Amino acid sequence: MDKPTQPELEPQSEPQQPADGSTGGNGVADGSGAAAPRTGPAVGSGPDRRPKVVLGVSGGIAAYKACELLRRFTESGHDVRVVPTAASLHFVGEATWAALSGNPASTEVWESVHEVPHVRIGQSADLVVVAPCTTDMLAKAAHGLADDLLTNTLLTARCPVIFVPAMHTEMWEHPATQENVATLRRRGAVVIEPAVGRLTGVDTGKGRFPDPAEIFETCRRVLARGPQGLGRDLAGRHVVISAGGTREPLDPVRFLGNRSSGKQGYALACTAVARGARVTLVAGNSELPDPAGVDVVHIGTAVQLREAVLKAAADADAVVMAAAVADFRPATYATGKIKKQDGQEPEPVALVRNPDILAEISADRSRPGQVVVGFAAETDDVLANGRAKLTRKGCDLLVVNEVGDHKAFGSAANEAVILAADGAETPVPYGPKEALSDRIWDLVVPRLTAP
Repeated sequence: MDKPTQPELEPQSEPQQPADGSTGGNGVADGSGAAAPRTGPAVGSGPDRRPKVVLGVSGGIAAYKACELLRRFTESGHDVRVVPTAASLHFVGEATWAALSGNPASTEVWESVHEVPHVRIGQSADLVVVAPCTTDMLAKAAHGLADDLLTNTLLTARCPVIFVPAMHTEMWEHPATQENVATLRRRGAVVIEPAVGRLTGVDTGKGRFPDPAEIFETCRRVLARGPQGLGRDLAGRHVVISAGGTREPLDPVRFLGNRSSGKQGYALACTAVARGARVTLVAGNSELPDPAGVDVVHIGTAVQLREAVLKAAADADAVVMAAAVADFRPATYATGKIKKQDGQEPEPVALVRNPDILAEISADRSRPGQVVVGFAAETDDVLANGRAKLTRKGCDLLVVNEVGDHKAFGSAANEAVILAADGAETPVPYGPKEALSDRIWDLVVPRLTAP
């Protein structure tokens, strides 16, 4: 734990805003969710300006993994200032951070006092990332404590802030920690869910530091939302997303399935995290790695998908059914491999209907104001079939796209028309699935009720 080592410095007078009224390109969501303008000097603009990132490192053993995150930032052209806590220097030394970032690294507000670092570092940042973030640091951030340079920086930042918790499972699941996480999310911070896996010693569970490449991608998406962190409009919200394809077993080696890769659902999950949401991803059969910051529930069949979605949707603000769910499953399951018989045709495979999950959650919403989004993959009469499905399913939005060879399934890009229950139609041109995902969230947000 990091001990207070000095009192607060005297408050500094507020610098004047630039004459052009700019805020230096940043803002932060305060407790009400509104963007507050930055005070202090502008940090420059134009195509040659390097985005300023503050990498806070707190005292957990995962501190060494932050070196890889730092490398990704610097190699992609970001200007990074590392602000470690005193405890974190037991794991990675100050010289390492300075050498890798090309900037000084300090834990103290008393160093270079003439530059007022406890104010200026946060004011001039485009993004603050605390990785790893210990239980202690989460508590300090949630309660507004400021006993070192990093906690002072968090209070003066007027830009998006991302916390990457890493700790033992018991610490992460403790009610005090969960309340601190909820508080930070309500204020507009992005708190990335820890991964599940090997921890220190022989322990395994939730609390592992996510893959640095995945953390970097989340940071990139947050920065892409705009200089004032616009788009953290899902802060404090819980969204449930289904992705991938279901498989209905016929025998131990065969199944009925589809070509869904899960890429659209995973893109929806990643963009929702960047917009501040707590995300539960119910993932069907997909070869994609679990995205950072997401609670992932792996399933196989449509029945399993239904159970997982209904459970996760109990406290969800929005449910997006992007998974390709099998409409039918074999009526019987052969416990042994079905063998072909010489001179005999195979027995017909009898099918039964799978539950209609989208229609069920649309008709029986687990909480008032819950927004439900469906997907319709069509091969012909795309819009006509989509409109009929929207009426039949009763959801708020339906994303209609044409599928087939080299269309949608397995591709990194997509195009669609988003149909709304009120009759509105929003075409989304061909482009990355992330772009379609953000357009979907753009339409979900105004339909959400006040938190």
